[in-house]
Amino acid sequence: MKYYFTAINKNGKKYNGDIEAASKSLFFNEFKKTGDTLVSVKEGAVGRSNKAGFSLFSTVKTIDKIIFARNMANMIEAGLPLSRALGVSERQATKPKLKEIFKKINVSISSGKTFYESLSEYPKIFPTVFISMVKSGEESGNLAQSLKDIAIQMEKTYLLQKKIKGAMMYPTIIFIVMIIVAFLMMIYVVPRLTKTFKDLKTDLPTSTKLIIFVSDFLAQNALLSLGGLIAVLFGFFYFLKTSLGKNIMDTLVLKIPVISGIVIESNSARTARTMSSLLSAGVDIVTAVKITGEVLQNGHYKRVLKTLEGVVEKGDSMSSVFEKEYKIYPAFVTEMISVGEETGKLADMLLGVATFYENEVDQKTKDLSTIIEPVLMVFIGGAVGFFAVSMITPMYSVMNNI
Repeated sequence: MKYYFTAINKNGKKYNGDIEAASKSLFFNEFKKTGDTLVSVKEGAVGRSNKAGFSLFSTVKTIDKIIFARNMANMIEAGLPLSRALGVSERQATKPKLKEIFKKINVSISSGKTFYESLSEYPKIFPTVFISMVKSGEESGNLAQSLKDIAIQMEKTYLLQKKIKGAMMYPTIIFIVMIIVAFLMMIYVVPRLTKTFKDLKTDLPTSTKLIIFVSDFLAQNALLSLGGLIAVLFGFFYFLKTSLGKNIMDTLVLKIPVISGIVIESNSARTARTMSSLLSAGVDIVTAVKITGEVLQNGHYKRVLKTLEGVVEKGDSMSSVFEKEYKIYPAFVTEMISVGEETGKLADMLLGVATFYENEVDQKTKDLSTIIEPVLMVFIGGAVGFFAVSMITPMYSVMNNI
C-alpha cells in the first residue's frame, strides 16, 4: 500500500508526501527515519492519484527535464541555495506531477539527502545519465556546470530524435492515406464497375478478377476486414516488443538503404555525445561506458558497449573495440577515439564526433524527403496504373465488341 501523509519538518514547515509500505507499522518505522513530526496519514492503493494531482496517466516529457536542468543551473550559478532553486522550479511548474516531484525532492534534501540521492528515487523520470552527472557535479562542487551539460546533452539527443521522427512522418501519412483511399474504393467504387461487367457478360483479365475478388470480400466483410487489419497491426507492434522482434528490427534498420546511414550516424552521435558529457562531468570511464550502453536503444550498439565495458575495466584501448565494429561505427569514430586516448583529450574528441554526426544527420533528414518523394510517386503511380489498367481494359474490350 501507499501511505499519503502530512508532516512538519525540522524547520517547522508543513508538507505532504507518501511512502510505500507493506503495513502501517512498517510505514511508521520508515517515517521515523525522516525525523519529522507526523500530522496525519491516509492509506491508498499504489498508483492512485493523491491530493497534489499526481495523475496515473500524467507523464514528464524530455523537454520538461531539459528546462528543469537549465533553470536549476542558472539559479545555482546566480547564487541561490539548492532548496530555494527547487522551490522556484516547483512554483514555475505547470504540471501537477512536476510540482509534486519537485516538492518531494526538496523535502528529501531538507531531510539530509543529497540532490542526486533525491533524484535517484525517481528512476523512471530521471535517467541514469542525469543522476550520474548530478552526482559528479555535487562531489566536484561544480553542480551548475554539470546541470548545464545535462541540459545540452539531453537537448541534442532530443532534437536528433525529433528530426528523425519528423523525416519519417511524411511517408507514414502518405502510406496511411493510400490504405484508406484503397479501402474506400474497394468498397464503394469497384462494386459498381463489377455490376456493369456482370451485366455485359464480358471476359475479364486475371488482374481484374483479383481486384473484384478483393472488393467483394471487403464489401461483404467490412467490419471483419477492419478488425483483422487492427489485429494485425497490434500483433505487429506486440511482436516488435519481444526480444526476437526487436532483434530483427534492429538488424533490419541497419540494412535498409538511406535509412541505415541515418541510424548509424545518429547512434554514433548519441554514443559520443553521452560519453563525452559523462567524462566531462568527471564520471569514471567504466561507469560512463556502462551508462552510455543503457541510453542506446539498438541491440547491436548495446552489445558493442557491453564489450567495451569489459575492455576498459581491463585497461585496454577503446579504439580496438570500435575498429572491429566498423560496420556500425564508422572509421571516423575509431580514429577520433584513438587520438583522444593518445592525447588524453577523449571527452573533447568525442564531442567533436557528436557534433559532426549530428550535423550529418540533420542534413540527411532534410534530404530524406527529397529522396522519398519520387519513390512514393513511383509507388503511387504503379498502384494507380495497375488499378486503372485492370478496370479500364475490360471496358475497351466491350467497346470493341460493340
